[in-house]
Amino acid sequence: MPRSFRYCPHCATPFSTREIGGLERMVCPGCGFVFWQNPVVGVAVIVEREGRVLLGRRVGGVYEGAWCIPCGYVEYDEDVREAARREFLEETGLVVELGEVYTVHSNFHAPAMHSVGIWFRGDAVGGALCAGDDVDVVDYFALDALPEPLAFPTDRLVLHRLRDEACGAKR
Repeated sequence: MPRSFRYCPHCATPFSTREIGGLERMVCPGCGFVFWQNPVVGVAVIVEREGRVLLGRRVGGVYEGAWCIPCGYVEYDEDVREAARREFLEETGLVVELGEVYTVHSNFHAPAMHSVGIWFRGDAVGGALCAGDDVDVVDYFALDALPEPLAFPTDRLVLHRLRDEACGAKR
């Protein structure tokens, strides 16, 4: 677990560590506050059209220039489905109707942050395709001709599963 915090956010006493539930946790010896470092939740929406999947090319940050399934984080007090619709609209300009949860993965690609991703199936039902927010290009790609590099290892897993399912359906 990253140790980026050294002081209690409640009373500013330096943290100590203690085993709780079999895991080492940061605990404040002054007020007893336990720093629970839990993963953040990300959402992504898979939209396919004529055998092609919609991807966006990331802009800014460590993943600049890399491609991903349109995605983002769930805000505090936000429903995961609403977050998926919001993030998809922000990145693609498209209004999406969500279907089933396609898959869920733990993401360990960013050493400073563990996230859990939820990939939904979706259908574009409105709006106009245009890049926005965290991407500078959005386009549809054949599952057997994906652009490189892909930003996230879990997107590669998801896209390969989609490709394998599509190939199996054609047999």
